[in-house]
Amino acid sequence: MDGEPLQIPLGQLRHAFELALRHVEASAGGAVALEHDYFWSVPADALHDVTVEPGTLTIGQLSESWQHLQDLTADPDRAVAHQLVWLADILRAIGRQAAC
Repeated sequence: MDGEPLQIPLGQLRHAFELALRHVEASAGGAVALEHDYFWSVPADALHDVTVEPGTLTIGQLSESWQHLQDLTADPDRAVAHQLVWLADILRAIGRQAAC
């Protein structure tokens, strides 16, 4: 992307998330069973440099990401922005599995 950074209105993002989650709930019910636990992850420093192929991949684990989110719900005062990365791991898995 050239020019100004992409601006994401958080209210719109929350609304889009709620709509997508309602759609998944309508077909999956109250819980989603994820078939795979491990996934390939691109290191953060290489993620957005599309001019260079990442030299190293790391391994992520959905159950670990989920545990971090459960810890957040148990103690909301310990919220940090990085928890959005773990949320993204889970949402990506649900979105890809639900699309199949």
